[in-house]
Amino acid sequence: MRSIYLKEINSFFSSLIAYLVIGGFLALLGLLLWIFPDDNILEAKFASLDSLFNVAPLVLMFLIPAITMRSFAEENQTGTIELLVTKPVADWQIILAKFLACLTLVIIAILPTLVYYVSVYLLGSPVGNLDTGAIMGSYIGLVFLGACFVSIGIFASSLTKNQIVAFIIATFLCFLFHWGFSYTSRIPVFVGRFDDLIQSLGIDFHYGSISRGLVDSRDVVYFFSITGFFLFLTLLMVERRKW
Repeated sequence: MRSIYLKEINSFFSSLIAYLVIGGFLALLGLLLWIFPDDNILEAKFASLDSLFNVAPLVLMFLIPAITMRSFAEENQTGTIELLVTKPVADWQIILAKFLACLTLVIIAILPTLVYYVSVYLLGSPVGNLDTGAIMGSYIGLVFLGACFVSIGIFASSLTKNQIVAFIIATFLCFLFHWGFSYTSRIPVFVGRFDDLIQSLGIDFHYGSISRGLVDSRDVVYFFSITGFFLFLTLLMVERRKW
């Protein structure tokens, strides 16, 4: 498992994929937070990183599928999946190694955004006038959200040999599980009856909850459940291809 994890990490950083993803993520966030008017921190007139954590899920919804689309689709296309599954490594270990490698890349992409925290910290009046607890909770939520998106992306990659198709499927599923339930709850027939229940099924609900700085066990269980669910579906797809 460790060798597969290191192989995936090395393959990322030996190509342009990792650098494009990390660079693209930071460039997009930088433009949205410091240049474009809608979420511009400098024009907000108060020290806050809310715009960062509001925009990050939208950016990750496209960038994470770009990372994960090759996980199994490339293996299926080149035929190396047969060689991989015949190694003395369990299928779940292969999947977990690929998942952890992709998640590691996502975390590496998120870490440089701490520069934004330092910048806003220094811009505050007085210096340090920030809700640090809420910001740390938001970062934890962002990692959990990244884990969910990675598991969805790996599952999408296991469905097809075409990386572009895997990217499209993963992006659609990420959107559906993040915002789909929230939009569905606004349908008049659900308002006042099941709207809260339907919202609680979406990633956005729990991401917003944990971003307030309170790490609730219910939110943690939800994120682990969604991640585990899609990794389990990936396991079923990998095992099915053996036949």
